[in-house]
Amino acid sequence: MITIEQAGRLRKAGVLWTPSAGDRFVVPDRDMDDDVFVVSDMTVEVHDYQGSKVIGFNGTTEWALDSIEQREVIWLPREEQLRALLGPHFRSLEATPDGYRVNLTSGSCTADDAEQAYAEAVLQLLDA
Repeated sequence: MITIEQAGRLRKAGVLWTPSAGDRFVVPDRDMDDDVFVVSDMTVEVHDYQGSKVIGFNGTTEWALDSIEQREVIWLPREEQLRALLGPHFRSLEATPDGYRVNLTSGSCTADDAEQAYAEAVLQLLDA
């Protein structure tokens, strides 16, 4: 899984998120940074509310959190979502002795985890 720091850098770099079932996210700065949530049709749903996206938590009566605006959470894209963001720039993913390398048409990125390598590759493309 990518780090919260990488996810924050992706958002700051302009990566947009349209929440859908299966997407992972965190709620930062509320003592829940270590809790990863998943959008689900049963427990965590996305609603349009007065022109913005609101993520609703169903069946969470023990929480003080019923819903939160999308802009207040950080999306943790999955491997296939990151690969899709690379588009035609992606060439291959390969295992290395230290982790994984994502090869692009214009360079490569390495990390301990495949998703982290993909995230670094997206960030590299956005910085170019």
